[in-house]
Amino acid sequence: MDPDLRSGLLGVAAVANARRPFIRSQALTLPSFFAGWVGTEAAQVFFTSHALRAVAQVRGGRHRTTTQRLALVARGAALVGYAGLIREGRRSAREFEPVLGEHLSAEALAARPKSVRAGQWLPFLMGQSRRTMRRNVAYGPGGWRHKMDVVLPKSGPATKRPALVQIHGGGWILGNKQQQGLALLNHMAAQGWVGFNINYHLAPRTKFPGQLVDAKMAVAWIREHADEFGVDPDFIAVTGGSAGGYLSAMMALTANDPEFQPGFESSDTTVQAAVPFYGVYDLLDRDRAMAPGFHHFLQKMVVGSKAVDDGERWTRLSPIDRVHADAPPMMILHGTVDTLVPVEQARPFAQAMKTASDHAVLYVEPAGANHAFDIFPSPRSVRTVEYVERFLDGVRRGAIK
Repeated sequence: MDPDLRSGLLGVAAVANARRPFIRSQALTLPSFFAGWVGTEAAQVFFTSHALRAVAQVRGGRHRTTTQRLALVARGAALVGYAGLIREGRRSAREFEPVLGEHLSAEALAARPKSVRAGQWLPFLMGQSRRTMRRNVAYGPGGWRHKMDVVLPKSGPATKRPALVQIHGGGWILGNKQQQGLALLNHMAAQGWVGFNINYHLAPRTKFPGQLVDAKMAVAWIREHADEFGVDPDFIAVTGGSAGGYLSAMMALTANDPEFQPGFESSDTTVQAAVPFYGVYDLLDRDRAMAPGFHHFLQKMVVGSKAVDDGERWTRLSPIDRVHADAPPMMILHGTVDTLVPVEQARPFAQAMKTASDHAVLYVEPAGANHAFDIFPSPRSVRTVEYVERFLDGVRRGAIK
């Protein structure tokens, strides 16, 4: 096949996959996710590449045959598709502002600080003048898996500072504190918060609820060492994506539950706000949202038992079955085309939380966003950082209750 035509058709296929990924296919879900994730959040890069190739094709005289003209048509279709993805990502404020606007005025939203632009992301991640780092701080006896990185504002506090704990994702079997949540923690530190990016023990070596126990141990340790970091022990929020979204929700819903605090039952593990990103909220998957193989993966790798034999335990470990009136304010984020954890996992949980909780429950579906949409720089991820800060600041000030 003509290389230009092949490239153009691949671009069209990539845009189509980003729009309508293979969500519940055992064979295609993973490759569809990776292609859709990169294609969506890096749409500007692919748009530029196709535009330059189209110019080179025309300038090189490769537009005279039928095949060459078809290649240009395909390239044009890909450009239109990527332009739509870029436009959608840049309009992500449309999803956030109406939801936050129920609690904060337009003036209050506009007054909050901006994050960095996508082009400034690398220096933003590598180091800002307004924050410092303390790496590999131990919060427990478990070696590397009980270490955290602490992101501190550069200037000392006039008062005690609120804290944000970031819990990484990776299907409970992968990942570490150096890979996720960096932009959000840096932005929060620039606004005077202290960020804690934690590791935890992974499956399959450590089965549920070991990961939740570790996260609670980290919060208990932070509270006990609050003076060391200038932290207000009365305001600790938690966030995370995917597996970290699940753990964030469970942290918010199982405060001080002795089942998940072996050896530190009397420690205070409450959190004052939670922001779970694209989490799993129903391990039993009663709405059949997940791809085939999800239950098998959980029982073999993560939970360590079969749902059919151990349903009561699986229920206790599902956030949707732990909702209650005293849950702290929560902002739940889930993209509409999430391939790995479909949005049908989040919608029932968000509705159950809104029905049960006496506190604010905000639910945002970024249109066209896939799983892990906030991991690397894009117009959508930059806006997301800003609006998460607006939510957490609102809770901290008592404007969101």
